[in-house]
Amino acid sequence: MPQLRLDRFSRWMWPICIAFALGGAAEAQQRPRHVVSLNLCTDEMLLAFADRGQIASLSHLVMDPKVSVMVEQARGIPLNDGQAETILFSRPDLVLSGTYGRHNQAALLKAQGLKVLPLGPWTSLKEGQEQIRTMARALGHPERGEDLIVEIEAALSRTKGIVKGKPSILVYDRGGWVSPADSPMNELLRHMGFRLHQEVLGAPYGGVARLESIVTSPPDYLVVDEDAGSAVDNGTAIFSHPALMNALPPKRRLVVPGKFALCGGPSTPALIDALAAEVQAKVR
Repeated sequence: MPQLRLDRFSRWMWPICIAFALGGAAEAQQRPRHVVSLNLCTDEMLLAFADRGQIASLSHLVMDPKVSVMVEQARGIPLNDGQAETILFSRPDLVLSGTYGRHNQAALLKAQGLKVLPLGPWTSLKEGQEQIRTMARALGHPERGEDLIVEIEAALSRTKGIVKGKPSILVYDRGGWVSPADSPMNELLRHMGFRLHQEVLGAPYGGVARLESIVTSPPDYLVVDEDAGSAVDNGTAIFSHPALMNALPPKRRLVVPGKFALCGGPSTPALIDALAAEVQAKVR
């Protein structure tokens, strides 16, 4: 979705479809029969939209429950090692790739005549819906893409304006990373009624925010993922810092499973509902 770790909430790999189009009746006739995915986010989209028999292999990340929301759906499907030579020998008729980390493999596969569909991070919710449509059409199941879009729209409809008074909020990731103000996650927070805190910190484009800045000018609420509940490494230790705990205690932290926000697509309705549940439980 797409990059996996630039920022756990802004990287809605959430994916951009580049240079791929199928249409109408020809779409059904040319439905790919052996599809390979090299990326977690394309794994999840492939599982959501394709017939199981169309899937030749998935990336190994799809079986990691820490990052994947579709471990159970992927059981029994072959996994690939992401190497271009291996993919070539499997003779797929469509390869799904992210736009981060697999440039050489994708270029080699295209040079060998394979059809490659690269997918990058979502830049907005609207664009994400168009990407869902493109992906579902590419797999020959446009109606499945429309079904997911209906789910997303329903989740957005029931969460619009649920926050009153425009409290400030900040998406705060491991290592002190702050997501860009125009990320899909922050678009969702504005949709719910929050006011973004990036401008106060002087970080509208995201980046690492110093702990001192947040403690001296704290938002009303933080959005964090589940890793923030324990200091398992240097990246998560910041969440347990006494100064931050005093400024923003757990009751002012909206905790959302990070794997819901890694990729845009099948997990998006769950992300919206999980965030809404935290809002209803903690925002006063």
